[in-house]
Amino acid sequence: MQMIDIFNHFMPKRYLDRLAELAPGHVAVTAFPRLKTIWDVDARLRLLDRFPGLQQVICLANPPLEMIAPPDRTPDIAKLANDGLAETCRQNPDRFPAFIASLPMNNLPAALAEIDRSVEMGARGIQIFTNVAGEPLSLPKYRPIFQRMAHHDLPIWVHPMRTAQFSDYASEPASEAEIWFTFGWPYETTACMTRLIYSGIFDELPTLKIVTHHYGGMIPFFAGRIDLGFRQIFFGTPNSNPSAEHLKRKPRDYYKMLYADTALNGEVSATRCGHDFFGTAKSMFATDAPFDSQQGAQLIGNTIAAINALEISEGDRSAIFSGNATKLLRL
Repeated sequence: MQMIDIFNHFMPKRYLDRLAELAPGHVAVTAFPRLKTIWDVDARLRLLDRFPGLQQVICLANPPLEMIAPPDRTPDIAKLANDGLAETCRQNPDRFPAFIASLPMNNLPAALAEIDRSVEMGARGIQIFTNVAGEPLSLPKYRPIFQRMAHHDLPIWVHPMRTAQFSDYASEPASEAEIWFTFGWPYETTACMTRLIYSGIFDELPTLKIVTHHYGGMIPFFAGRIDLGFRQIFFGTPNSNPSAEHLKRKPRDYYKMLYADTALNGEVSATRCGHDFFGTAKSMFATDAPFDSQQGAQLIGNTIAAINALEISEGDRSAIFSGNATKLLRL
């Protein structure tokens, strides 16, 4: 069976070396060199060879470019990264059918230019993060990014971004026990999607395509709170929501417009919950790979098993594994 993993990470070696120069103490610089599958093409291909029919759409891992360099330098870093991803795809089209471009989000004119350049090189979308150095994506200044992607009719992958400096409690300087990552990232995804929806982005750009990571974060499990909380039981009346009066549709309808990937570490019940909310047509196979070779193989295998455990038709299963990606990315 063909499988297209639409959200996993690869760091071209030249880009990783450049990252080490720019941010020598960053965790990506200290950790990623030990994980050969994230930067060594041959190691990645050996991992993929364990899964016949598996292809990967590749994108950079953390950190966002705007966190490692000022606006006058990030455009060149983005070009270095995207050129490396494009070359990896050109050399291995049977395994890497497409790449997702990274952008210098702290330099918006350059980001728009890089969108056009990357699409011309074969990028099938862009990856941005849930905030830009702490600023929400829903700010008007970032709207041109979404408008340009709607013009290209290609999707936007949104990856969560939250660090230990997002403390668990207001009285503390930093998060503990990796809460910022383990549970903070799903919250960050949910908050970002909600802010975008309430900004009216889907009313303005009804053909916009957004891929939200980790099966939408908290959205499927807390779907009931969309209706409860957004009726604003604390303000106005139980049946009205002042902050949603400008929207053309019910809030839940907009969440259903999102695409969501299956990167849930292979948890069957969580995968079922995500599929129940988003449905087959908006569900996309993804593993969030790689880690080391052994863990990456386990992660891929468990995610495949979780999708196979869904009580759906073989046609629906094929759509999740590859059909939806083929259509969305126009492969």
